[in-house]
Amino acid sequence: MTGEAPLSAAEFAALMAPLGPFGPAPRLAVGVSGGPHSLALMLLASAWARARGGEAVALVVDHGLRPGSDAEAAWAAGLLRQQGMPAEILTLALPGGAAIQERARAGRLEAMLDRCAALGLPWLLLGQHQADQAETVLFRALRGSGAAGLAGMAAARPEPAALLLRPLLPVAPVRLEVLLAARGIVPLRDPSNTHPRFARARLRAALADPEGQGAGTQALAAAATAFACRRDRAQEALTTRLAAALRLRPEGYAMLDAAALGQDDVARAALAALLRLLSGEEHAPPEAAVARLLAQGQGTLHGVQWAAGLLCREPAACAPPLPASPGAVWDDRWQVDVVPEGLEVGALGAASAALARRERRGLPARVLAGLPALRRAGAVVGVPVLGLGTAAELTFAPRGGPLG
Repeated sequence: MTGEAPLSAAEFAALMAPLGPFGPAPRLAVGVSGGPHSLALMLLASAWARARGGEAVALVVDHGLRPGSDAEAAWAAGLLRQQGMPAEILTLALPGGAAIQERARAGRLEAMLDRCAALGLPWLLLGQHQADQAETVLFRALRGSGAAGLAGMAAARPEPAALLLRPLLPVAPVRLEVLLAARGIVPLRDPSNTHPRFARARLRAALADPEGQGAGTQALAAAATAFACRRDRAQEALTTRLAAALRLRPEGYAMLDAAALGQDDVARAALAALLRLLSGEEHAPPEAAVARLLAQGQGTLHGVQWAAGLLCREPAACAPPLPASPGAVWDDRWQVDVVPEGLEVGALGAASAALARRERRGLPARVLAGLPALRRAGAVVGVPVLGLGTAAELTFAPRGGPLG
């Protein structure tokens, strides 16, 4: 290890500053694996939060993917607790199979975000650093990603439960390793990080830069920064265009002025983002399909219907009913917040025509048909979005949101 100086508290505060504001007494969550970089992040974040009258809580996820993972999680949590830092262990139960690393990353993140929501922690800090960013850009480039993908990981990304923050993206990992060494902490090492079975491990070996300061790593990280600036400019243009052309309704549909939207690259990006939002899908439809829909000015794509300036979820594409319990998400769009026991939530469907005639709500039948309705023994007992029937609370929180 080189004579590189550890990342200081003042430097960490400077990295956090543009990710705020945080207000007085900030309470943060920090994802901790027991590895060197997440442990260093927890030490820095805890000191930063305490200096401001707040607190950082470590969320240690036991992924259960290899024997002894529970002991590793207990060790990491115990280490932090010994130093006066709160730590919780979250346990996953992932089945084996293909793409295990990707599924494990998604599972860990989901578990941590769920815990953030339960604890009322509005920020979740993750420990990715400069070398991780370089690997991400290289990985995406080899897979043929476009400009948005080559921007790499964002330093801040909103999620429904919390704002994801990655303050260490500009930091070489060696400076985090030195920080732990100076405190006498020997971190855990995940053997999968070097196993040639995994693509990222092979890329890591090809870069041959464990300290994260080599020319290749620096160039890839600089490319990510440049693409991120381009992405930010595109996002600003998209937001401006949508503000002029779009009216998004709380019932989960949108009114779109085609003339104000236009036909250029910004219009295509805006329409793709809107389709992703209204469908609840995590990803937008293919660019060519979006371009065709934009040129037509109407049609159905990605489970969304566009006609007469109105875009809404295609009723036939809605998910089947599921038990309506707090925290459940139906159709990847509607989150159940408060609901009586023993009900199901599903599309209003054919009952919408009668509802429209009876209530005269002014919503088109196709919008009504895709709204979430509560049922007991198959009979509709409420439509919370319209304030009808059984009292309950649902939130429009699509997996593909927010726009952009």
